[in-house]
Amino acid sequence: QVQLVESGGGLVQAGGSLRLSCAASGRISSIVGMGWFRQAPGLEREFVAAIGWSGGSAYYTESVRGRFTISRDGAKNTVYLQMNSLKPEDTAVYYCAADPTRIVATDYDYYGQGTQVTVSS
Repeated sequence: QVQLVESGGGLVQAGGSLRLSCAASGRISSIVGMGWFRQAPGLEREFVAAIGWSGGSAYYTESVRGRFTISRDGAKNTVYLQMNSLKPEDTAVYYCAADPTRIVATDYDYYGQGTQVTVSS
């Protein structure tokens, strides 16, 4: 099992920035991919970004490309999502996710509890 704990959400004005953190514990050695998903009220959960647990290329959904950056700190077993130029449509609960076999997927095996991001106009 892998446990994921997110932090860093909050309320920010449009154009502002937030950095989300995700601390992983448990069977960390089994992780291949780490990702961020989000779910806005009334909508399905959607993929936001992903990166390999060992590093390598990052992947983004088109709506956040150029504004969001996913990164990892292997020494801290932590993945980050730096979010800049935030827009009201970025408002959602953001979930950290981990998968033992894939880097990019529509559904991962493990999810955190989520952290709320609210962007005011």
